[in-house]
Amino acid sequence: MDKKIRAIVTGATGMVGEGVLHECLLHPKVEVVLVIGRKPCGVVHPKLKEVVHQDFFDLSTIEDQLSGYDACYFCLGVSSVGMKEPEYYKLTYTLTMHVAETLSRIHNNMTFCYVSGASTDSTEKGSSMWARVKGKTENDLMKLQFKQVFNFRPGYMHPTKGLKNILPYYKYLRWMYPFFKVVFPNFVSTLAELGLAMINVTQFGYEKKVLEVKDIKVVAHLKG
Repeated sequence: MDKKIRAIVTGATGMVGEGVLHECLLHPKVEVVLVIGRKPCGVVHPKLKEVVHQDFFDLSTIEDQLSGYDACYFCLGVSSVGMKEPEYYKLTYTLTMHVAETLSRIHNNMTFCYVSGASTDSTEKGSSMWARVKGKTENDLMKLQFKQVFNFRPGYMHPTKGLKNILPYYKYLRWMYPFFKVVFPNFVSTLAELGLAMINVTQFGYEKKVLEVKDIKVVAHLKG
């Protein structure tokens, strides 16, 4: 892909979305980034456009601002901790599919990248509620009429220095990253590698549609 990437990023006020946005703004192949969020992301950059929109279940009032993009890096998500399955299903599966279906109708030549998680259940039949819901989301995204769909399953993501939306418990873990990297190499990557991997699959594609941690690290370092 020789042309520059015009990307949509969701979840930019969270740790993952902020990290992906950061890599997009730094990358020479990314021309424009449109952030869609319920509140401003707090970033100012010449490449950045922003739409503040409260209801992700109804995008009709902003659809005219979503055309002309090559990729969507969908980083919006919630923790399942303390949630019953119907609520988690609505905020994970239903919301994601609504956004994706809207974009696939507007852009059938788009690359859609979804942040899932390590141990996601592709069978949709396991005992873990969140893993079943994420698995169904992955499976149904791959049925939509996009040019490409990639599901990313990161484990521990080492935060990017200087970013502000780092999850609180990471301050207790980040010092152990060198240890994790040696002992659990297939469970840890950096947040920067996740962002770079999304940009690279948009440019170069990849033979797998579900990317585990080892794939994320390989793709992050691809060169055209």
